[in-house]
Amino acid sequence: MKTNLFLSMTVASVLFGCATVTDEKITIVKPNSPQISPTIQNGNEHSLKRKVAIARFSNETKHGGSFLRNESEDTIGKQATDILSSRLVSTGKFLMVERADLGKIKAEQDNFKISSEMVGADQLIVGSVSEFGRKDTSEVGVFSRTLKQKVYAKVNVRLVDVKTGQILFSQEGEGEAMSEVGKTFGVGEEAGYDSTLDDKALSAAISKLVSNLIENLLDHPWKSHFLSKEEGAYIIAGGVSQGVKVGNTFGVFTIGKKIKNPQTGINLQLPGKKVAEIKVMTTSGKDTNEIAICSLVSGSLKNNLNEYEIMENTK
Repeated sequence: MKTNLFLSMTVASVLFGCATVTDEKITIVKPNSPQISPTIQNGNEHSLKRKVAIARFSNETKHGGSFLRNESEDTIGKQATDILSSRLVSTGKFLMVERADLGKIKAEQDNFKISSEMVGADQLIVGSVSEFGRKDTSEVGVFSRTLKQKVYAKVNVRLVDVKTGQILFSQEGEGEAMSEVGKTFGVGEEAGYDSTLDDKALSAAISKLVSNLIENLLDHPWKSHFLSKEEGAYIIAGGVSQGVKVGNTFGVFTIGKKIKNPQTGINLQLPGKKVAEIKVMTTSGKDTNEIAICSLVSGSLKNNLNEYEIMENTK
């Protein structure tokens, strides 16, 4: 009787000892120190919607010509483009301009004789997948077999000013995805190739850098321009999605003179002079067609409204 009890306890301990996890998890490497933009730090209420395009997201790994790429396109590079584009669009803070599939859009316009109204981007995002690897390990016990699969990805992005070609921001992000599947006494999940780990590792790597990228994309003071003057009211670009609310007051400034900095060769715009102040009476429109109708609070404006730009009042 004691022998049977001892055998039962031994078998139970073996079973518990050989049990394995079947949960899949994503592990992300600790990020670098955040590069937070001055605009975010200062807590500006209004944010200018920048026109942003992802110029390319290429696969620069040593596996670039193998399972990560098919005959017609860079599969993993396109996947990284789609993930990053989706993240930026979901913030509602940017006007995303298509570049990756521009050829297909142009073909559609030509086929149906659609007049093109394409707009240029203010900033381009250039990215690459610099590292991508998979490691599969198998552990075999007396009564069990376990397959551990791990995928690692590293992505790099650069933010480039379209007008000057200057690199404004650069960062890399790393991500891992891991799964462990096992069988004990022939019972459990079949340990097959898990292709979803590739997607999750890439998504984790992009998640690592997207926050800092967004902050630096927003690192521009909010400003707007007059669209027209109708029946004594002034119509300006921008609305609710940019934080413009009824009752807001904005300064109207002359457009400063542009000069070339001989030290860097980059054109600089000198500060303009404040000549008036306007107040928002109502807002209208949606997305790219948002407007605000304003009244003149103080100062005076010439008929040529193109001579001015509208900015937040400095404290």
